[in-house]
Amino acid sequence: MDKNPVDKHQIVTSNSWASLRRHTDARIGLGRSGISQPTAPQLAFQQAHARARDAVHIPLDVKQLTSELMAAGLQGLLLHSQAEDRATYLQRPDKGRRLDADSASLLKQVRAQQPASDATIVIADGLSSTAVQRHAARVAAEVDQRLAAEGLTRSSVCIVQQGRVAVGDEVGELLDSRVVILLVGERPGLSSPDSLGIYYTYNPRVGLTDAARNCISNIRPAGISPQDAAERLLWLVRESLRRKLSGVELKDESGDAEALEGDGRRNFLLE
Repeated sequence: MDKNPVDKHQIVTSNSWASLRRHTDARIGLGRSGISQPTAPQLAFQQAHARARDAVHIPLDVKQLTSELMAAGLQGLLLHSQAEDRATYLQRPDKGRRLDADSASLLKQVRAQQPASDATIVIADGLSSTAVQRHAARVAAEVDQRLAAEGLTRSSVCIVQQGRVAVGDEVGELLDSRVVILLVGERPGLSSPDSLGIYYTYNPRVGLTDAARNCISNIRPAGISPQDAAERLLWLVRESLRRKLSGVELKDESGDAEALEGDGRRNFLLE
């Protein structure tokens, strides 16, 4: 038995920025071992990278999502984009922005059988099925409750597999909805593989650009809560319907930014 075991803390040279790690998930102040990164941070990076890749490639469990929506009192309508598989979705973004023929035909039939609604909630897997699987049902329920309290009618929740943000415009147009609210898995980061985004559009129609949409990003446990996201969205809905627009001409003035600036916390860069 070695009477003088090596202390692992002695072979890692600390970094003076390490104290800043309590303020951020960014990989800073990791230290070094010789000229290399210490083993633990290296393994953590590889694990985070694997989770981000999985978020992109693991298929969305539509059956589970539909069950969760039903448990929340919401009906799900299953649709598909023109991207027939994940490889096509990643290589041809344009196909993820449009519905396939069967889905478009189904929505036309639905519209012929029921009146137009004020709002349609769309869920698309986007670039993170992990985010959609973990958060979409709850966020959709929070949003639907607030829309109902406003007296707005809603269509069935539309789930679009292999869908990108713009696919919501076609869904909203075919259902003749006044507004469309699209929940989508955002591009995963190494510290946030489960970030969900909301894209909101007034008078949705094919051909709109991102300038016509409002976005609420980073909905996850370490970011914006479903309740806060739904409240921000409701403010946008109210103003959008009053002013009959959305996008760059509609700024989020719900007060959250001012509240954060005035909460009395010191800038960590001054510590």
